[in-house]
Order: sequence, then structure tokens, then C-alpha cells
Amino acid sequence: MANPAQKKKMDWSKYSQLLLPLLSILLIVVFNLFRDPSFFSVEITKNNVGNTVLTGNLISILNGASELAVLAMGMTLVTAACGGQDISVGALAAIAGSMFVKVLRSGEITIGSIALAFVCCCAVAIIFGTFNGTLVSVFKIQPMIATLVLYTCGRSIAYWINGGATPTVESPLINAIGSFIPGIPVPTPILIVIICGIIFALVFKFTTLGLFTQTVGINQRAARLNGINTTFIKLLSFMILGVCCAVAGCIGVSRLGLINHETLLLDVEMDTILAVAIGGNALGGGKFKVSSSVLGAYTIQALTTTLYAMKVPSTDVKAYKAIVIILIVVIGSPVVKAFFSKLWAKLKSGKQVKEAA
Repeated sequence: MANPAQKKKMDWSKYSQLLLPLLSILLIVVFNLFRDPSFFSVEITKNNVGNTVLTGNLISILNGASELAVLAMGMTLVTAACGGQDISVGALAAIAGSMFVKVLRSGEITIGSIALAFVCCCAVAIIFGTFNGTLVSVFKIQPMIATLVLYTCGRSIAYWINGGATPTVESPLINAIGSFIPGIPVPTPILIVIICGIIFALVFKFTTLGLFTQTVGINQRAARLNGINTTFIKLLSFMILGVCCAVAGCIGVSRLGLINHETLLLDVEMDTILAVAIGGNALGGGKFKVSSSVLGAYTIQALTTTLYAMKVPSTDVKAYKAIVIILIVVIGSPVVKAFFSKLWAKLKSGKQVKEAA
């Protein structure tokens, strides 16, 4: 039976993966507090339609990272199960967004038609996710190479769905999904991220999906010998990522009130992979924590918002982000972690020797 000290150690190891993203966010917060103490101030104002809403950089960060946070949840599962990343998430979100608009424009926009459009775009995203998953799980193609197919042609498919046009969807209901629900001061995309997070938490709590995904990622052969269908687990991870792409695509369309297949979530793939990496998840598969990836997404958005607040030209933002993110990822690398672990062990042993003397 474990003693209290062992229990504390076990509990710490359970949450230690959150250390890197939390430390990254803390550094950005401290930097901004020194640079501009009012950076994270939140105000209550009235928007263009007269609704009371929350505004400020903090709300902008939470709101702006919504699509990225949802995609990071799904990408974490694919990374954990398959030991690779899906680089077609932006293109798949564009396809799902195009289908969402296609269904909405077929009749009057009501709550029922929005629900139907969402179901349809989820179905389409799952089909394409299954295609990616089949290439990876059945044909044993490395995930980044397998998803390169959809990455290349996905936005063209999104273009064809609406006949080469960029149609608009004007409706108070769509505006509410992309901005604010009347009477609720918090942006709707933030609420959607919370709902998605709760769904993931419930799935991991009441099913064995998390355990099976981690087992497959760590050792496929051992997982197979223990009766786990590794092909199905990999396929399922891509299907779940497809649903996440559909959610992100719907949020993006609702923000703009139109579908632009060329610009919708453009280059979001790299930020999604970085969110998973900053979250301390093993990019080679295995151990994972979805909440860490979500924090990684907010770290990236906080960094982006900070750079814009510092008047950094938009053309230079990516370069500055790359420098900071490289530092964050290197700090969280196994080599650096091992170095600090050894250093801490030496300091601890030296302290014990002094106490004994």
C-alpha cells in the first residue's frame, strides 16, 4: 500500500505535463504586465446590436483561439494513436464549412436548418477523416504523407461544393454562433470550446478510448496482443478529428458570415501541431493530455495577440512567433528535461547530505 508521500508523487506526475504550457502562458502574462499593466483588463461594453458584452485582450485571446483549441483536441488523439500529425485539418475545415453553407443556403435559416447543416458537415468531415485514417491504419502510410493528399486538394473540393462561389449566410442565428448570443456576454466560440472540452472529458472518463489510444501509441504489437483493435483506434482518432474540423469550420464561417475556401483557417495546421507540442505531448505517439494541447493553443494565440499589441507588422509576426515557439519547444524537449532532472537530483542529494551532517 502506497504511503502518503508516494501518493503525492503520483498525483504530481499526473499533472506534470501541464507545467510547460502553464509556464509558457505565465511568461507571456508577466511580460505583458511589465509592458502594459492594462493588457489583460476586461471591460463591459455594448456591441453594435446593443448587447452587453465582455471585451479586452484576454477575451480576444480566448475567443481567437477557439478554432485552434478545438482542432488541437482532435490532433492530440491522432498524434497519440498514430505517432504522426494530420496536416490537412485546415483544408478539411474548409470542406466542412462549405458544406455547412451549402445546406444553409438551400432554404430558410432556422435552428433546425442550422442543426441539419452541422450534421451534414460533420458527416462529410468524418468521411474525409476516414479516408485519411484508412491510408494510415490500413495501408500503413505515415500520417503526414497520407494527409498530404487532402492538404493539396481539400480547398479545391471546398471550392467545388459551392460552384466556385464565396456565398454569404446572413442571419442573426449565424451571427450569434460566430459572436454573441443575446443576453450572454461571453463570445459563443468560447462556450463551444468549453462544451467540446466537457465532451472529451466525459468520453475519457466513461470509456476506455484514452487508455486504448495511449496503449496503441506506445506499443502497437503489445496492444494487439492484448486484444485491442489498433486499426480501429487509429481510424477512430481520425474520425474524431474530422468532427473537430467540422466544428472549427462552422465557427469560422459563422464569424465571417461567408465561406472563403482560400482563407478559412489558412495555415492553421502548423499552429495545431505546435499547440500539441507545446502541450508536452509526445509527437511520436503514446502519452497525451488534451487539456495541455488546449493550453498550448491559448499560448500561441496569446503570443500572437501580444505581438500585434506591440505594433509588430503582420508580415513579421510569423518570424517572431517561430523564434519564441522554438525556445518553448526546446525548453520542453526530453534532453532539457533530463538535464534539469539530473540537476535537481544532485541538488536534492547534496541537501540531504548536509542535513545528515
